[in-house]
Amino acid sequence: MKIIPLKEGNFSASKTKDFSLLTAENIDTAKGIKMSVQPFLIITENDYILLDTGMGWKNENEVSVVSEILDRENIKPEQITKVLLSHLHKDHIEGAVTATDYGFEATFPNAEIYIQKRELDFAMENKGNPSFDFDTLEKLIQLPHIVWMHEDKGQITDEISYEVVGGHTPFMQVFWIRENEETAFYGADDLPQASYLKYHLAYKSDFDGRKAMELRLKWEKEARENRWKILLYHDLDKAIVEV
Repeated sequence: MKIIPLKEGNFSASKTKDFSLLTAENIDTAKGIKMSVQPFLIITENDYILLDTGMGWKNENEVSVVSEILDRENIKPEQITKVLLSHLHKDHIEGAVTATDYGFEATFPNAEIYIQKRELDFAMENKGNPSFDFDTLEKLIQLPHIVWMHEDKGQITDEISYEVVGGHTPFMQVFWIRENEETAFYGADDLPQASYLKYHLAYKSDFDGRKAMELRLKWEKEARENRWKILLYHDLDKAIVEV
């Protein structure tokens, strides 16, 4: 498989979940939590798989950073076959929807979009929570090719498996992509940075920080035994690690 990090940039996130791009000029003075926003494209023999979609962040020329990276890789948005959403916080879904002169459309028009239904129900019960962009969310669920997921775990294809694990949000799901004895693991915001493997802490920013910590301990052991490539959505420096 080929794994392509689609890093939109490093950001500071305020308590109200407003994201500001970090630059050489402001990185030392920026307030809030510092994190990258970094979806991943995995190309297998059968699929072009997008793991979360980022924020749709645009560069100084008002061009989507993700589309810019895909263009450099000679990949068109129409080639993406599956979009796998771990959860519905705005920094993971806003890139799925593109505004047009006529309203909005799917950024990846031919892709099936996999959404955990219970995660949507949780989001809709939390109107006003700044972690969610409800305008984008309403548009997202109107797109064609939505695949609603209801099970706790299972296979999407022979290559793609998932499990609803909770932790960061009550119904967050994680994914494994396996091909030719190679495994890529995406723990989303339960395992967003390499430091989470070094410091075993329960974070208050998680819905259930203790559960997320216990999951990380379990995954670290399995990753070492099975030589997983761990994909890091929010790490400032790293995209992929092996433990």
